Amino acid sequence: MDTRESKTAEEKKQHLKEEKLPEDFAHPEPDAEQPEAKRPAKGWHWLVLGVAILVAGFLLFVLLPKIAG
Repeated sequence: MDTRESKTAEEKKQHLKEEKLPEDFAHPEPDAEQPEAKRPAKGWHWLVLGVAILVAGFLLFVLLPKIAG
């Protein structure tokens, strides 16, 4: 990480060029330093969804008789 305060004119120009370029969402490239960004998710979303459904079902089972009765 560059922590210098002042930049040369060429560095400023390069920085502005990089900032103005739109991000390529169609072809994203994960950083080489982040190998976990290259791996796809391994089903955690299904686990979360399943737990959410179980909790909702449990709450309905417990609360519905109290509301109706």
